[in-house]
Amino acid sequence: MNFKEKIAIIEDFPVEGISFKDITPLIGDGETFKAVINFLKDKIEKLNVDYIAGPEARGFIFGVPLAYALGIGFVPIRKAGKLPQEVESVTYDLEYGTDTLEIHKNAFKEGNRVALIDDLLATGGTISSCAKLIEKAGGEIVSVDFIVELEDLKGRDKLKGYDVFSLIKFPK
Repeated sequence: MNFKEKIAIIEDFPVEGISFKDITPLIGDGETFKAVINFLKDKIEKLNVDYIAGPEARGFIFGVPLAYALGIGFVPIRKAGKLPQEVESVTYDLEYGTDTLEIHKNAFKEGNRVALIDDLLATGGTISSCAKLIEKAGGEIVSVDFIVELEDLKGRDKLKGYDVFSLIKFPK
């Protein structure tokens, strides 16, 4: 199945000069969405992971059904103030400002094997912060997986030392 053909490319969105890669046609087609989840399941089940983790909101779209398919738990990574228990947090730089992500401190037992998933790898700032959070909470990252990667933005460089996989690659 050609997953790339299910990604809509919207030029000049959200601002002029940006070529937006829209995953909604992919997740809107049940057969394709199921095939993506099954592909990732086949890849990740060989890694003997204990949890899938993903950042809100689009990491949830792929992470929850993947965890379900694997019969394991899903750990959400949220923006600050959204989780009710004691948290680990990390603040990271954005193009204009900063953002903070959080994970429950008790999300993992020391050494739990975790696959981290999100929809898109661009500059790598958000996902590298997610990786730091998982490790602060005691998880061991065995795989970092994306549906789409924008290669020219070099987000992979911020994930050195991790096993990184992208299903679909675009130059930018």
